[in-house]
Amino acid sequence: MTSPNFDAPAASAQAAAPLRFDGNPVRVLVVDDERSLTDLLKMSLRYEGWDVRTADDGRSAVAVARDFRPDAIVLDIMLPDFDGLEVLRRVRADGSEVPVLFLTAKDSLDDRIAGLTAGGDDYVTKPFSLEEVIARLRALIRRSAIGQSAEPVIRVGDLTLNEDSYEVSRAGEPIELTATEFELLRFLMRNPRRVLSKSQILDRVWSYDYEGRQSVVEIYISYLRKKIDAGREPMIHTVRGAGYMIKAAG
Repeated sequence: MTSPNFDAPAASAQAAAPLRFDGNPVRVLVVDDERSLTDLLKMSLRYEGWDVRTADDGRSAVAVARDFRPDAIVLDIMLPDFDGLEVLRRVRADGSEVPVLFLTAKDSLDDRIAGLTAGGDDYVTKPFSLEEVIARLRALIRRSAIGQSAEPVIRVGDLTLNEDSYEVSRAGEPIELTATEFELLRFLMRNPRRVLSKSQILDRVWSYDYEGRQSVVEIYISYLRKKIDAGREPMIHTVRGAGYMIKAAG
């Protein structure tokens, strides 16, 4: 997978970063024994404006949680010493009600129920898109009493996208999108007037270990254009040799 090319975030994306009531960035602990995954999540979340720490096993996760006092935890179930369920049990035993998003390669109903029954708040299964993890964390923070109230609606010109209801409309007209189209549009709209390369889009919208060719980005951009721009002044633009950009029409 091509490593993300993280440029300086656009002002609008930076302004949308969730904040604590004291005005400081929301703190997130990422726990996984795959170093490449924790590094990628740390980079992505810091790019979004979050304060991030990582741990690669259960014991260090509990220690970091006690010291760092995160506002949310991204927690892999399978760890080398004891599992994520035990990590959560020990964190809860310390009196913390921090929201927990489980990561797991397992997709059986029993595993999902076990995580939620243990006190987890949400889960995603591997492979996953970075945008999905970020969106679910934002939703957890909004539902908690930790962060400042964050508006779930992103607007670029007359185009709106609701991250909670997954509704999209342009000039008030509803637009139906598939899950992947929605993630792609969300990434574009979080970075208005910023050119995003195919490599960046692949890394952020498709799964973290996705090995697909960049042609899939061209295909999904064409799908979006047919739904977003058809019969209207275009908002999605190709910057030849560089990538794609979305900006308000006119």
